[in-house]
Amino acid sequence: MKTKKKILVVGMGSMGMRRVRLLRTIFDDADICGVDSRQDRLDTAAQTHSIETFNDLSSAIETFSPDISFVSTSPLSHSVIVNRLLKCGSHVFSEIDLVDDGYEQNTRLADKAGLVLFLSSTQMYRREIRYIMNCVKNIDGNCFYRYHVGQYLPDWHPWECYTEFFVGDKRTNGCREIFAIELPWIISSFGKVKSLTAVSDKLSGLAIDYPDSYAVTIVHETGVAGQIMVDVVSRKAVRDFELINEEIYLHWGGTPDSLSVYNPSDKKSEFIKLYDEVISDSRYSDNIVENAYVEEMDNFFKVVEGKEKPRHTYAENKIILNLIDEIEGF
Repeated sequence: MKTKKKILVVGMGSMGMRRVRLLRTIFDDADICGVDSRQDRLDTAAQTHSIETFNDLSSAIETFSPDISFVSTSPLSHSVIVNRLLKCGSHVFSEIDLVDDGYEQNTRLADKAGLVLFLSSTQMYRREIRYIMNCVKNIDGNCFYRYHVGQYLPDWHPWECYTEFFVGDKRTNGCREIFAIELPWIISSFGKVKSLTAVSDKLSGLAIDYPDSYAVTIVHETGVAGQIMVDVVSRKAVRDFELINEEIYLHWGGTPDSLSVYNPSDKKSEFIKLYDEVISDSRYSDNIVENAYVEEMDNFFKVVEGKEKPRHTYAENKIILNLIDEIEGF
């Protein structure tokens, strides 16, 4: 890989712009360019971040010859774009997948070419979640967890209509995305799923053709049981987690300052400080912390350099997507 990295970001929507902005915190001297079919997004990217832009992928590949690419487009487009980037010799970081289109083909292509194909799973890099995972490893005996994640769908991206980006599509719907974000760390923490049951409903008048609320009970092969509630209805953005057994009561309210462990000796909750500085975007709710995005991207670059392994893989994500299919099938 060249000393001065050439990084292509495909998709100049909110996530692609976030990637460009955070890449600047990791590399001062990298050449970064952006691709999008919408000229307004390209104009904003060029003006805000002073990057070169292209309105089609072929021109970007031919002119820019990227070493590394980030695919920040809608999930249904990932497979084709990833395939084209691998064929041009670029390592690829893809945003979260909600369908497994092209998994086997692209994985084989990356392996044959000696390229890194990296799938985002940002929650695996949240420090609060890493703390929870470590607590679970050290618990004697069994435990129980409860987790609620929800936010009113029109509030996800207030600057655009929810029916005009991928969460409005049944195949890549908002509840499915939440499950895809959260289940990787749940499974990593508590073990493979032995059985699950789910109840779903449509509680809102939102213009969507899928359930907007789920209540899921999971029994893991380890014996741990948990309940997960997911919705796109809650008018307050919620990420609320409890871990319970005889030894521990842990609560996390989804924000960097809300992780606590109850101390029975003095009957008080002790808050756990994990951040010296929190990186955030004021356009999003306070439970979205950008430190995790930076740490995940840093892991990706170290995987490319052969120094680390990814915390989530395509093979593991295939299992997650199968679980979500099962949940949606109830």
